[in-house]
Order: sequence, then structure tokens, then C-alpha cells
Amino acid sequence: MKKKGKGRLDRLRSNKELLMLSMPGAIWFLLFAYLPLFGIFVAFKEYRLSGGFFESLIKSKFVGLNNFKFLFSSGDAWLIVRNTVLYNAAFIILGIVLPVIIALILNELRNKGMAKVYQSAMFLPYFLSWVVVSYCLYAFLSPEKGYFNMIMQQFGMEGVSWYTEKVYWPFIIIFMSQWKGVGYNTVVYLASICGIDKTYYEAAVLDGATKWQQIRYITIPLLRPVILILLIMAVGGIFKADFGLFFQLPRDSGPLYPVTNVLDTYIFRALKTNGEIGMSSAAALFQSIVGFILIMIANKLVSKVDKENALF
Repeated sequence: MKKKGKGRLDRLRSNKELLMLSMPGAIWFLLFAYLPLFGIFVAFKEYRLSGGFFESLIKSKFVGLNNFKFLFSSGDAWLIVRNTVLYNAAFIILGIVLPVIIALILNELRNKGMAKVYQSAMFLPYFLSWVVVSYCLYAFLSPEKGYFNMIMQQFGMEGVSWYTEKVYWPFIIIFMSQWKGVGYNTVVYLASICGIDKTYYEAAVLDGATKWQQIRYITIPLLRPVILILLIMAVGGIFKADFGLFFQLPRDSGPLYPVTNVLDTYIFRALKTNGEIGMSSAAALFQSIVGFILIMIANKLVSKVDKENALF
């Protein structure tokens, strides 16, 4: 035991500079990631403010799993879960396929200056708020003076009441989500492509490989670790939805609820209606637990196929 304790002390002393450098990150995680975990108890309480947070938490009535029941008490529970999962499944698939294709195209451009211009232009929407994007979209879809309706009327067609016709919105939401996020994911994959050793391509050219063969047998296989890691992380968020995308973009239009109502918007509307903090905390905890389980399952499946590229 003494030898083990001495060995640990020796390792701490030999790595004290690295430990000091890691302290700011460790303190940040302690303050903003671990201390807020006390909020988990709110999900099991009928939380009422009666002073500070901890005082209110102690005095609030314990209700067990009752707060979780409201998620499934609504008649629209299946619709909400279905919307959340199906939209996120589409986002995961397109969020891998489109950025990889665009990154491959940008990497093959001979004019690197123009490639940077295209990359910056695609990256810009990522920094825009969904509030700003919703107003830009409204300029196109406004029933009275929207750009699309004005063009349709010039060709003798009737305008469309875009914010009451739910049939169009699954496509609009998916398109706008990819328009806003494809630039960020493209940068990730493009950085990975730029980090591939150029000697692989030189050897392939000497062997007579075409561009398509180089992409198929060199680029895509070497991108697989990044793709798998991002896939696992994305699967963990399949029960979470971008609130701005589903609330701000359709402008909280009631007729669109069947195709725009997801868990996050449902929780927000429930909190706004009854003010139950415990219920919204229970929903957030439910999303986190399901996400954690899905990450573990996805990582296990990946480790069976390719153990080296699993997260852990």
C-alpha cells in the first residue's frame, strides 16, 4: 500500500505542470457541469420558490414520478415523440451526407481562394439567430406580400397561405435546418480531409487511380472515424429538438402544430400555461437519460463493427 501511495505521489509530482494547466478546465466543469446536477432533484419535486434555490428545493413537496406523467398524459404524446425522432433522424442522415459531399467538392476546387469564399458563405448562416432567420423566411412566405406568392400571382396562380398549410412545413424545416447548419459540419469534415497525408494520393496517382477512386478508397475511409464520432453524438440528441427551429421559424402557428410540435416546444408551452418548473425539469431529465442510453447503445454497436473508432 505504501508503495502504491508513493507511486501515485511521484506521478503527481512529475505531472504537476500538466495538472496546473488542466485546473482551469476542471474548475469550469465543476462549476458549470457538476454543481448544476443538483437541479435533477427538481424533477421529483413540486417546486415552489420560497427563498434561495436550495431552500426552495428542500421545502418543496416530493412527488416522485408524477412530474414525468405529463409528458405522456397528452393525447398528442405519440405525435410529439414521432415528430422529434423523425425530424432528428432526417437531420442526422443529411447532416452527414451533405457536409461530406460539399467538403469533398471544396477540397477538389483548384482555385483555393474561391473555395474559401464558398466556405465562408456557407458558414455565415450558422451564426444567425433563428429569430432573424424566421423574419427572412417570412419575407418569402408572407401570405400578403411574400416573394413566392407575388411570383405565383404574376403567373396567374393563387397564393398559398404558407403558415396554415402544414403539408409544406416538414420540407421547409428540414431545408432550413440544413441551410443553417451545413456550413459548420462542412468545416469539420474539410479540416479532416486537409489533415490526410498527401502521400496516399500521390501513391494512388502513380498507380493510375482516378479522382473517384481516390475519394472512395482513401478519403472516405479516412473520414470514417470523424463520421462515426459525430454520428454517435448526434444519436444522443435524437430526443432533443432545436427550439428556435420549431418555434420561431413557423411563428408558433397553431395550424402547424401537427408537424412542428416537438418535445421542446411542448415543454415550453406547458411551462408557459401552468408554470410547473418540476414538470419541465422532468422532461429535460427524461431527454438526457434517453440520450445517454442511446449514446451507449450506438457506441456499443460501433465498437462491435470497428472498435478503434468507438468513443470508449
